[in-house]
Amino acid sequence: MVTNTSGKKKTAIARATVTDGEGRVRINSQPVELVEPETAQLKMLEPFRIAGDEYRDDVDVDIAVEGGGISGQADAVRTAIARGLVEYTNDAELRDAFVEFDRSLLVNDSRRSEPKKWGGPGARARYQKSYR
Repeated sequence: MVTNTSGKKKTAIARATVTDGEGRVRINSQPVELVEPETAQLKMLEPFRIAGDEYRDDVDVDIAVEGGGISGQADAVRTAIARGLVEYTNDAELRDAFVEFDRSLLVNDSRRSEPKKWGGPGARARYQKSYR
């Protein structure tokens, strides 16, 4: 069985393919163990820690991630993996466990950066002015 899912965070998009296998997790064709920094790696593997190792040993997960930065990509990957596991196993208890731990495991974070406006260096900040 093959399941395709995706996850988004800010401008990062992760597309995951969950297939029968022996526990390999690859991100952009590299083993997840090579991901730096280690905090991002731990964040990406969170769904497996919640689900338990019996799920990880039965599936291979291939992920293509692009856009954004390290943290945004890590969040997008964890969402894609969690959605893939839920869809692959079709397990309501697993879905409930993910939602109880953190809803953003199954639901994309819709927040985006606000566009810059005129009269200032950013979205809300304004240029300083002096009257003297």
